[in-house]
Amino acid sequence: MLEQILVNGLLASLIYVIMALGFTLIFGIMRIVNFAHGEFYMLGAMVVLFLFGALGWPFYLAVIAGGVVSALLGVVLERLLFRPLVGDELSGMIMSLAVGIILQSIALIAFGPAEQAMPRPFSGTWSLVGAAVPWDRTVVAICSLLILAVFYLFLKYSRLGLAMQAVAQDPQTASLMGIESGVVYAAAFGIACLLAGLAGGLMAPIYTVGPYMGELPMLKAFVVVILGGLGSLPGAVLGGLLIGLSESVLTTAFNSTAALIASFVIVLLVVITRPTGLLGRSTR
Repeated sequence: MLEQILVNGLLASLIYVIMALGFTLIFGIMRIVNFAHGEFYMLGAMVVLFLFGALGWPFYLAVIAGGVVSALLGVVLERLLFRPLVGDELSGMIMSLAVGIILQSIALIAFGPAEQAMPRPFSGTWSLVGAAVPWDRTVVAICSLLILAVFYLFLKYSRLGLAMQAVAQDPQTASLMGIESGVVYAAAFGIACLLAGLAGGLMAPIYTVGPYMGELPMLKAFVVVILGGLGSLPGAVLGGLLIGLSESVLTTAFNSTAALIASFVIVLLVVITRPTGLLGRSTR
């Protein structure tokens, strides 16, 4: 039982980390709390539903397409709606809520209110240290680890990734050093939406797809980044692992509602004792 709980928690935490990385990336660079992040998750899943479920595209190509569509829409919305609000946390949050409602409404009109399912591209289970692991969850975990590795290498070694870190630390100094903040803002928003779209596409065959499917992942991503620290990428990873493992334990012992309540209790305790989160830094 312990092995199964740990495996379930680790598998769940990887998707939380992918979602939380995008959420905290936007806040760390643009100081915008993007409450529309869940709708980009939903958009990636909708693309997979259409391309893989209806047209029969290969699953991996459909997931990539879902991420790319989410990223392109994110870049357009950043330039048109969010760019003027950089640094204005309240206005940015209100704008993101409006964008989320609009995207939900468009999905409702296009796909209808009913939850839709698609065939699973992978079936069966395999054994890991005595725990039964579904193959579809295994594929999600492997893809999530690859995404995390590519994201880390991008931030660590690419010119654009280093520029994004510089803008996140001190935008004024970064501008004096010749870094185009507009390019960084667009790239950050696009990459964050790409991560959300990929996460939604990977999870689409496991759960049903609908206009409101992004609400719970968005809520959990918010819990993760508050726990780890807004703007802290390592904090997002740590918070995702903690929430995933705690949910697995509490869902097994009680139920999913108790696990969700416990997540908020954990966050409240952390915020009371450490307002910036476990690995967060003070806001500018």
